[in-house]
Amino acid sequence: MKPIKLTQRLAVPSDINEIERLIKELAEYEKMSDQVSFTTETLYDSLFIKKQAEILLVSTEESIVGYALFFTSFSTFVGAGCLYLEDLYVSPDYRKMGIGKSLFVSLAVIAKERSIQRLDFACLKWNRSSLDFYEVIGARIMDEWHLLRLEDDALIQMSELSTPIPWAKG
Repeated sequence: MKPIKLTQRLAVPSDINEIERLIKELAEYEKMSDQVSFTTETLYDSLFIKKQAEILLVSTEESIVGYALFFTSFSTFVGAGCLYLEDLYVSPDYRKMGIGKSLFVSLAVIAKERSIQRLDFACLKWNRSSLDFYEVIGARIMDEWHLLRLEDDALIQMSELSTPIPWAKG
């Protein structure tokens, strides 16, 4: 069997259809396809116009087979930015080839180049194979924290509760 040549690069606007495909594959894998609500246009706008996140892509000579979507967050305790890994996904035929680990290596290099000291991410509790992988590479499970979310009607209701304290211009 011929060895597969893999390359990594940051996504560019012309990758939008492949990014959309991979996100939908991930949603299907996580049994959450019903929660995918973006359009190609909103995804494009968020990634390439507003630059709300970045994506590392992994490709063979024929196709894109994996990605890591990340953005900068902030830790008040560290007093500095952190990377937050929202998604890490490798297509099933390309798993157990070191692609996931290579994406983490690239994220670590990006963090080092940007003077970022921490990479945060979440994992579904049922995804034992991923949790095992994350522990092998040195990640620790933060049992003392719960992931919480305000969305949809709850977020709208919160925004309508009262007038927020006015913003002062510095």
